[in-house]
Amino acid sequence: MNNKLPTLIVILLIAFGVLSQCIFTVHQTEQAIILQLGEPKNKVYKAGLHFKVPFIDSVIRFDARILDYDAKPAEALTSDLKTIVLDNYARWRIIDPLKFYRSVRTIPNAQARLDAVVYSQMRAHVGRYTLTEVVASERTNIMDSVTSQASKQMKEFGIEVVDARIKRTDLPLENQRAIYERMRAERERQARQYRSEGAEEATKIRSTADKERALILAEANKKAQIIRGEGDATAAKIFAEAYGRSPDFFEFQRGLDAMKKSFENNTKIIVTTDNPLFDSVN
Repeated sequence: MNNKLPTLIVILLIAFGVLSQCIFTVHQTEQAIILQLGEPKNKVYKAGLHFKVPFIDSVIRFDARILDYDAKPAEALTSDLKTIVLDNYARWRIIDPLKFYRSVRTIPNAQARLDAVVYSQMRAHVGRYTLTEVVASERTNIMDSVTSQASKQMKEFGIEVVDARIKRTDLPLENQRAIYERMRAERERQARQYRSEGAEEATKIRSTADKERALILAEANKKAQIIRGEGDATAAKIFAEAYGRSPDFFEFQRGLDAMKKSFENNTKIIVTTDNPLFDSVN
């Protein structure tokens, strides 16, 4: 009895090993195919528990989820002969693992094929539109058409392109410099134009102000002359009335004024008493 126990344990271990080689599981995020002596069977295994021939069959698993591929930025030419740099990405999934394995086998190989197909479609569609249309109005149509055409081409590899999108569009560095210089030149031209227009407007304003100033001064001088003339006339009238009332006093006053003006600046004059200057004060 004791000799049979080790033998039973060995048999159970062998049976468990063989059974473990016969059973395999596929996760719900996966799909699998079986290679029998290196050749794939014509069957795709979904999520669940499955059986295979031990030591002869091998299981190859593929991701059933949507995968992302971010392409490197590449140049394309628009219909108006403008070069742009497209930064795009694609979302794809394996819909036929058998075709996928027979054609590209691995995900890196599939991404290389996908990159070539999506880029060629992007370049072809971008070449049908102008730069403005690519950036603005036709962007969505381009991406939808590229998705459809790329998906058709990739079906022979067991791949479906779910979405192909343009993340951003840039200009090449040399174009950016040229556009920057052109923009700067345009801004400088506008600045010169604005300065010229401002100087012209300032000249007009100064001319108008000088004209108005001259008119105001002329009108003021005219009024001043009129007022001064009226004042002189009034003064002459008052003097005449005063002279008429007292001619002697007026003559006396005139004599004093004449003497005052004669002796200004310490002027010394020697005259006799019979000089006409003394007639008004005698």
